[in-house]
Amino acid sequence: MGNVDTKLNFRKAVVQLTSKSEPIDANDDSFWEQFWSENVTNVQDIFTLVPAAEIRALREDAPSNLATLCYKAVEKLVKAVDSSCRTQHEQQTVLNCVRLLTRILPYIFEDSEWRGFFWSSLPSQGEDEDESIPLAQSLLNAVCDLLFCPDFTVVTSRKSGPDKAEELSAIDSCEYIWEAGVGFAHSPPRSPVLDSNRTELLKLLLTCFSETMYQPPADISQNPNKWIAHLTSSENRHALPMFTSLLNTVCAYDPVGLGVPYNHLLFNDSLEPLVEAALQILIVTLDHDTSSSTPTEGEDSVIPDNLFINYLSRIHRDEDFDFILTGVTRLLNNPLVQTYLPNSTKKVHFHQELLVFFWKMCDYNKKFLYFVLKSSDVLEVLVPILYHLNDSRADQSRVGLMHIGVFILLLLSGERNFGVRLNKPYTATIPMDIPVFTGTHADLLIIVFHKIITTGHQRLQPLFDCLLTILVNVSPYLKTLSMVASTKLLHLLEAFSTPWFLFSSSTNHHLVFFLLEIFNNIIQYQFDGNSNLVYTIIRKRQVFHSLANLPSDYGTIAKSLNKRSRSRMSNSTSHENVAEIAMEGSHPALPAEPGTLKATLPDTPGIGQMTEKESAHPAFQQSDQLPLTNGMATINLNTPTSSKSGDEDTPKSDGEGKKLSRSPSEASNFSRQSVATRNSLRVSATGDKTSGQWTPTGEWVHSWKSKLPLQTIMRLLQVLVPQVEKICIDKGLTDESEILKFLQHGTLVGLLPVPHPILIRKYQANSGTTTWFRTYMWGVIYLSCRNVDPPIWYDTDVKLFEIQRI
Repeated sequence: MGNVDTKLNFRKAVVQLTSKSEPIDANDDSFWEQFWSENVTNVQDIFTLVPAAEIRALREDAPSNLATLCYKAVEKLVKAVDSSCRTQHEQQTVLNCVRLLTRILPYIFEDSEWRGFFWSSLPSQGEDEDESIPLAQSLLNAVCDLLFCPDFTVVTSRKSGPDKAEELSAIDSCEYIWEAGVGFAHSPPRSPVLDSNRTELLKLLLTCFSETMYQPPADISQNPNKWIAHLTSSENRHALPMFTSLLNTVCAYDPVGLGVPYNHLLFNDSLEPLVEAALQILIVTLDHDTSSSTPTEGEDSVIPDNLFINYLSRIHRDEDFDFILTGVTRLLNNPLVQTYLPNSTKKVHFHQELLVFFWKMCDYNKKFLYFVLKSSDVLEVLVPILYHLNDSRADQSRVGLMHIGVFILLLLSGERNFGVRLNKPYTATIPMDIPVFTGTHADLLIIVFHKIITTGHQRLQPLFDCLLTILVNVSPYLKTLSMVASTKLLHLLEAFSTPWFLFSSSTNHHLVFFLLEIFNNIIQYQFDGNSNLVYTIIRKRQVFHSLANLPSDYGTIAKSLNKRSRSRMSNSTSHENVAEIAMEGSHPALPAEPGTLKATLPDTPGIGQMTEKESAHPAFQQSDQLPLTNGMATINLNTPTSSKSGDEDTPKSDGEGKKLSRSPSEASNFSRQSVATRNSLRVSATGDKTSGQWTPTGEWVHSWKSKLPLQTIMRLLQVLVPQVEKICIDKGLTDESEILKFLQHGTLVGLLPVPHPILIRKYQANSGTTTWFRTYMWGVIYLSCRNVDPPIWYDTDVKLFEIQRI
């Protein structure tokens, strides 16, 4: 009964704030104390007793009361730091102030006139003060101090009573890093109470940073987030221990622990909310790259460097890289682990945030990227990404997850070692809705990409060129494709080379060029082990002949387009004699359930704007390439050069070691590639409507048809088809295994055109993808808050993206 009374008193105080016609005196301590007294003991009560409508009413009708409430709450936090937050009463006061500010801040950010309130100077408390620091800085400094407060958020290292507690303002927080790992060897004892207190403070920090959500994307690039800038600057004396604590807390987390079945149902895991909050703080702060920012007009101050990015980029020890990679792969693979007892192990659900963190790590620390690619551990990242891509392909609410997965694979595929690692045999450990096959990780990659392209929803069409670019990048290194993967590649070519598809958009033919480049790379550099692909090419040779003889007269073009309504790319199925039995335990990808929320994302930049081409051959001059037409600045990464002779993973040339050079037909192919696709490739004609009505002409068809790189494949067919037909007639063969044996021992040395240089399209950062990542990341954080109690940003007026119900 007493608890009900105290909540009632708190509620009355909230009502008083909005109903009083006169502003309430800031010195009326007995009134203000009601908001952070021990009456309310959990965050859910605060969110229930302070409804959204009343915060907005307070903002509009009694702004001085709202300003005083914020000021008094921050003042309480600062005073708690000054007294080292020693007593239970002080700690409860701090938590209630933190909860109240977490509740109020999103509604302050909603209103553009209020957004600068926390950055305005406070009334000076004494005559001797020259200037007072903004309320936001006081708040951030206090929260950072409290994150390293003995007996509140960290275990004290000295046994002393409250009277002998350390001064919080002078404490060396590097001694109190939360977890062992990078730069810290000592693992402090854990306490659920300390975990909970840290989580609430981090949630407040994340709420402060969420000001970004209440600005349109165009405004963000011009106005960097001041909250993040201050926390990650040298003005925050806890920057290094904070960054280290967040990083180590995430990477050391093992949700399964000792592996006792159903332990997560018996005991509440206080660490998971902390790990999720720490991970979200990490990705948000790492997104705030100020190295190229310039102050807006009227601002004299120089934007400080982001120390979190600086610390991340300077990690260099192999044992630290191993700690980070092991932690990330453990958490990424956790939801996929299969056990004999259903639901017996704990599953975490922050894989999207993990993928963003992995992206940031690879982006800011190239040594880490090369460490990942140095061993087969990269496959521990690849498999969960492919699982999520396959599982999300029909769900429009997870289109952002599809993009981040593809972007990471595009980044990895730009390095030679990734293609080499894909040759490791794949053992199915997780059920996926794909055909059963025996082969390598490269086969898995191709089969999943085929599934996305043929059975994914319409919004994935801009990703087709990215998917095929990844396959082009790795194709020169793929040693032994399975029959299933070979069939899938040919099926894609068959579908993309149909006249109605080629003629329905001005850019669809680019997909055919990508696929032909994949075939050419494998034939030229890995012919010996790829008898399955060669056999499939021979069987489906009509596809190549039809492509070479594609009609370009107006009548045929019009007739093909009329057929369009009767044949859809997404419905095309592979009529092959490969048994497509789905893996045991798998289930098909399901569309989003009604009522699911999804955050809208900006359009993905075209592949030409996201990549730059580099040759894997030192003999091939970069200056020979035509530049991309978007005029962006490019950053040259270390170009992987071909290995010394004798390396078994070096792509083999069938040209008897001749000097590599470009034939005229291949040169024209480069010119085709160099015309950067300004819009993402789409199957539907919607992309053409924006630039006026586009209609295919015979001249247009001829302009790219004459550049199709078919010479290598046609030469292969010219040599091998008569041989295969002869052996079938002479020996009366009907079994394809005998033909495959013949092809395995065949050779095309000296018979094919001179091998073309390997071109790798490396990912290049640009403003389009930076905006996309920021929007996606905040969308993930916004949607994740709906699954936790309380939902901090739910039903607030965000501007960075739209929330749609589907």
